Amino acid sequence: MSNTNSNLALVLNDAIKNDQFENALIAVKGIRPVDLADVLSQIEASLAWRLLERLPNRATVFSYLEPETQVRLAREFPRASLAKLVGEMPADERTDLFKHFDQSQRDALLPALAQAEREDIRKLSAYVEGTAGALMTSDYATLVKDMSVAEALAALRVEAPDAETIYHAYVIDQQRKLLGVVSLRELILSNPEALIKDLMVRDPIHSKVTDDQEEVAKKIARYDLIALPITDEKGAMVGIVTHDDAMDVASDEATEDFHRAGGVVSTVGNLKDATIGLLYRKRVFWLVLLVFGNLFSGAGIAHFEDIIAANLVLVFFLPLLVDSGGNAGSQSATLMVRALATGEVVMRDWMSLLGRETLVALCLGGTMALAVSILGYIRGDEVVALVLALSMVAIVLIGCIIGMSLPFVLSKMGFDPASASAPLITSVCDAAGVVIYLFIASQFLTLG
Repeated sequence: MSNTNSNLALVLNDAIKNDQFENALIAVKGIRPVDLADVLSQIEASLAWRLLERLPNRATVFSYLEPETQVRLAREFPRASLAKLVGEMPADERTDLFKHFDQSQRDALLPALAQAEREDIRKLSAYVEGTAGALMTSDYATLVKDMSVAEALAALRVEAPDAETIYHAYVIDQQRKLLGVVSLRELILSNPEALIKDLMVRDPIHSKVTDDQEEVAKKIARYDLIALPITDEKGAMVGIVTHDDAMDVASDEATEDFHRAGGVVSTVGNLKDATIGLLYRKRVFWLVLLVFGNLFSGAGIAHFEDIIAANLVLVFFLPLLVDSGGNAGSQSATLMVRALATGEVVMRDWMSLLGRETLVALCLGGTMALAVSILGYIRGDEVVALVLALSMVAIVLIGCIIGMSLPFVLSKMGFDPASASAPLITSVCDAAGVVIYLFIASQFLTLG
């Protein structure tokens, strides 16, 4: 598909340059909006906007572009054309675009919008980023409880063009207090004379504007909702968060956690488009910090340098043992970060999970100890084999406990559990492994 899109981008580029817009529109006819957005992103902005403003589904295509591309294209649009495009966008996407604009772009756009659109943008953009209020849309269908089914269906026909979804309509009173919800399916199957108050599901699942967007996404997934109503502190309905927006949040959060698990400070967006400077800034913090953290490993080696000098065979197995602890710790941390992120476990589960992880670690360590002791006997003698076996069990046990516990500790301190990144776990386990290994060796081996 990418090669096809690239070829189409070249065709459109030539057609637009030669003002052959009729040919360009024929070339893109039948192409899905998401694919057309990919094509437009490959055309320089000064040309892409000229085709975009002529598309009948321009707002839909525009919504699939990356925010950076949207802003770049918006700079090329004449103000009247941009205002028309923005007016056709759903309320939440319109507000997201507005937030990405710089102040000069905002000042130019707002006066060109209709009064209702201006107020809607101001209201939605005022909510704190990362909350339900910042994620929601104000385009939703509402009904009154005393309506009949026939009246409700007639009202939905009027509201449908501007609503994000009409599969669920929300029943509100004069103060916009959320009373209930009714599905379109229920309306279609019910008697036209039946009243909405008799059909609606009362006290529907909802969230407040101040709730964290990740919690909103979890609630939508848990209850398998098409959309979740959002209320203010007084219980008045102010918007909805749709399933697709919630899944975007879940995807973004998973990406962020994945990057943190790799020791990347924050997300880098599209990796293909990321600059060298951006990649450097996102990765350098943990790597430099852990350079100093790894000094503990060196300090451990320096403390036991006499026993190492007298038993050089220990050096051969040092990387093997400490890496095993880091690997085991990283596995435990990965499992625990995911469990905390999805809500499978909570803080009070730590003690019970600690006991189970200890048993698992002893089994893993014992299996690995058997393998490494054979190597120790071949390279050294039975004493070296014993040292390696005991060290392996202890190092894997400590690594698993650290890997499992660190996400809990970080969560308790108010940090994201995903900050227990693989580089951090590995460095901590490496330092602990060096000390454990050489301490055990010092108890069994002589200085010669």
